[in-house]
Amino acid sequence: MQRIISSFSIDEIVKFKQQLLCWSQQFQTAIFLDSNNYHQQYSSFDAVLAVDEFTCIKTDFHSAFEKLQEYQTITKDYIFGYISYDVKNDIEQLSSTNFDGLDFADLFFFQPQKIIFVKGNSVEFHYLKMVDDEIDIDFNAIQQSTNTTIQQSKPLDCTRVDKNSIKIKLRIHKDEYHQKVTTILQHIQRGDIYEANFCQEFYAENTEINPLKVYQDLNRISEPPFAVFLKMNHQYLLSASPERYLRKEGNKIISQPIKGTAKRLKSKFDDEKIASDLARDSKERTENVMIVDLVRNDLSKSAIKGSVKVEELCKVYSFKQVHQMISTVVSEMDENTSPILVIKDTFPMGSMTGAPKVSAMKIIEKQEVTKRGLYSGTVGYFTPNGDFDFNVVIRSILYNQVKKYVSYSVGSAITAKSNPEKEYEECLLKAKAMKYVLLKSV
Repeated sequence: MQRIISSFSIDEIVKFKQQLLCWSQQFQTAIFLDSNNYHQQYSSFDAVLAVDEFTCIKTDFHSAFEKLQEYQTITKDYIFGYISYDVKNDIEQLSSTNFDGLDFADLFFFQPQKIIFVKGNSVEFHYLKMVDDEIDIDFNAIQQSTNTTIQQSKPLDCTRVDKNSIKIKLRIHKDEYHQKVTTILQHIQRGDIYEANFCQEFYAENTEINPLKVYQDLNRISEPPFAVFLKMNHQYLLSASPERYLRKEGNKIISQPIKGTAKRLKSKFDDEKIASDLARDSKERTENVMIVDLVRNDLSKSAIKGSVKVEELCKVYSFKQVHQMISTVVSEMDENTSPILVIKDTFPMGSMTGAPKVSAMKIIEKQEVTKRGLYSGTVGYFTPNGDFDFNVVIRSILYNQVKKYVSYSVGSAITAKSNPEKEYEECLLKAKAMKYVLLKSV
């Protein structure tokens, strides 16, 4: 499919990105991926907006990867979308029967008529030939877009909340959470598994939010490298994800799992100390290494023999809200291997399941009470030549506008060294930014 490319130079690129996002709200389908200029080794652009679907695929988990393979092969163009966690049921003999208040499709991808890439102070419009005469019109319209929510320059203080503005509830209360973690620990002690990522949902019913404003507030608080604003008619994903799931550059595959979290502190001395403590924390390092081993095993299924390597092990990276321990695992794939197969061989990502993966998924399905859906799934894109880049859907708010249902979930890795109270505190730390932006939104 031929695309017409036009380039523009922009002086105020931060303002332009805000205007771009505002302009995108007129479309029924829109996805905005933003790196927030976070310094990272593997990157193709600073931000991208894809809107106005020309073709799409939307399906449940049954033969989901087979259908995606067919769609990606036939389209041979940029496609953007997501794979929900429950597509695991297409790979293994698993099920997802827990409560679902959001009703997202299990898998969705679309071929946009209009794509706008941002890199440095350069903006590139990649439009299908049928709409290329709209490039100049859209460029001018974007620059005229205004929104009062994007002009707020005052720093957000996530320590202050209006507790009466929205009623956020827990699916699993603290005592029950302790009991469930204890049950998982018993599985670990018996040798059924050695790590499980156990998640819990926070939600609000009969609630209306402004998705654009909530996303902007969440992104401003966190400034993560894999932020996403996704709109599909009445369904929204507002994500401040810090984690990459999987990237393909030519024949190279890159996975960057996160395991290990510590809060940021105001004092520079104390903040540096807590980051240093995280780097040396034996429990956190053990969690991370377990997942690195799982990722190495998953990548080896489709990798050229001997090509799987750990480029970086247990390095601490700092974000606005938290410090994170991140590892980088790479491999080389045969040029005849399907990019979809590489994703299928590694899905769901080990950082959100545990190890051994299948046993962990069975156990957490029984202990969790909410269907994960898009949470702990992945959002990203394929290029026309089959390269791809996908995040991990964490630190995210999901919203069904018709059902007036808002949801965010958080989790932590349970290992033999886990203390239920500390795991609960880690979940609250991860939930802090989402809670704040929702409480201030209405």
